[in-house]
Amino acid sequence: MNTPSLQWSSKLPAIGVSIFSVMTRLANEHGAINLSQGFPDFDCDPALVEAVARAMRDGHNQYAPMPGVQALRDAIAAKVRHCYGASVDPMTEVQVTCGATEALYSTLTAFVRPGDEVVLFEPCYDSYVPAILLSGGTPVFVGLRYPDYRVDWDEVARAITPRTRAILINTPHNPTGMTWTPEDMHQLAALVDGSDILLIGDEVYEHIIFDGRRHESLLRYPELRSHAVVISSFGKTFHTTGWKIGYAVAPAAILAEVQRIHQFVTFTAHSAAQVAFAEFVTRDPGATGLDAFYQAKRDLFLHLLEGSRFRPLACSGTYFQLMDYSAMTRDRDTDVAMQLIAQHGVAAIPCSAFNHKDAGGPVLRFCFAKKDQTLQAAAERLRTV
Repeated sequence: MNTPSLQWSSKLPAIGVSIFSVMTRLANEHGAINLSQGFPDFDCDPALVEAVARAMRDGHNQYAPMPGVQALRDAIAAKVRHCYGASVDPMTEVQVTCGATEALYSTLTAFVRPGDEVVLFEPCYDSYVPAILLSGGTPVFVGLRYPDYRVDWDEVARAITPRTRAILINTPHNPTGMTWTPEDMHQLAALVDGSDILLIGDEVYEHIIFDGRRHESLLRYPELRSHAVVISSFGKTFHTTGWKIGYAVAPAAILAEVQRIHQFVTFTAHSAAQVAFAEFVTRDPGATGLDAFYQAKRDLFLHLLEGSRFRPLACSGTYFQLMDYSAMTRDRDTDVAMQLIAQHGVAAIPCSAFNHKDAGGPVLRFCFAKKDQTLQAAAERLRTV
């Protein structure tokens, strides 16, 4: 009996395994210090772990409501009011998700249709483009160019067409560490005034911002908030990237469309973790001290690399530092990253992995969300390059 072979064509033929998975696997194979994937190598607050365990002992082990545990939605609404002066209805304008990535996917899937265009800024986080393509949309790239990665608003204006469905914004920006300014927000508002373009804000590093700067959330600006989905995550704020609890905030009519997708993607997120985060967000909605904690990490890493051949670029937010390696070689960043793992035992991300249109600059991305001794050991190796 002849069994017919299955034939299919990939929906994402140009998309391979995530660069984060690739570099972490290589770091493990080479026994390298992993400054590539963006996760802390230190523990979260033990009291948060106990809060999750207590919630589990108290019976929060079944499905949470699809929009999220009410106490957490209330806490998120209070946090938005505390941090950004915006009033949102926790019943109809807050959705808890399985991390920010799921919130982004559900939002893009809800609104992007074949033929639509989505303007996004590259280098960009690697989940954006696949989600756009799977909905039949076309990504339209605006370059944030080496070495300062500022927004060119004339280029943004040229990128907007009658087919533009959404603009995807990420601030503080991964991988560059650039942050948007009030002037950027005013420029954005002028461009979309009177349009039905959806704004999608990826703001997962909202509390990791340095040197006295203020996070410019879309939620601060009523003229932007009225047609925006703002997405964040507790993983970065509470050092719990593996728990995958995020959320989306949007006007009720917009959020209802996101929820139509969310309910058939994950339906709900881990119940006990939601209960625990509700307690911690209520207690400290502004994540007091997190900015200073990570600024000290950034400054330590930069101090440790003084005298090396790496040149740091400006980092005003996130827990990533871009390093310019042009003083030592003109090789491609992918080759330099592989040499760094194999010959020096440190894993970093080549920034070209975040680019689709432009090649990018001679830079690597290093994660400094690590113990001080990890940063010291990595810097000792990097100074020998």
